Amino acid sequence: MRQVINILGISIIALIISVSYSYAQCNAEGLANSCIPKMQDGFTFLKTFKVDGQGGAKSKVEFSYVFSKGTQYFLNICSDGEGTDGIIVTMYDSKRQVVSTNYNKGKFYPALIYPCNATGIYYISFTFKDSKNYCGGSVLGFKR
Repeated sequence: MRQVINILGISIIALIISVSYSYAQCNAEGLANSCIPKMQDGFTFLKTFKVDGQGGAKSKVEFSYVFSKGTQYFLNICSDGEGTDGIIVTMYDSKRQVVSTNYNKGKFYPALIYPCNATGIYYISFTFKDSKNYCGGSVLGFKR
């Protein structure tokens, strides 16, 4: 009986540790919220994006949003590590043509600004390049 109680106790402890670990792996919501104060002056907050690549299980995290013609959009990226190295954000128009990215010639930029020329659905795709960090957050803002 004592052995069964010990095994049950060890199982419960292991379950608690594994649940705590899985939630502690990526705090995408906290990272997204930490991006809000880093939004460039003059832009109005629209939305946060939680970027959870599930430790590398997902190679891409994608969202869509309707952009309006004549509006500038600001998107920044925040991660656990220093800078945003390893997290690439790419914006696509409704025809899946690339309109902007934060990665150019081997360099990562912490934000991008996109002046929208046509109203429609745009796709915001986050991918991970040579990254050990598959977790981040992002904020979308606008100004007219």
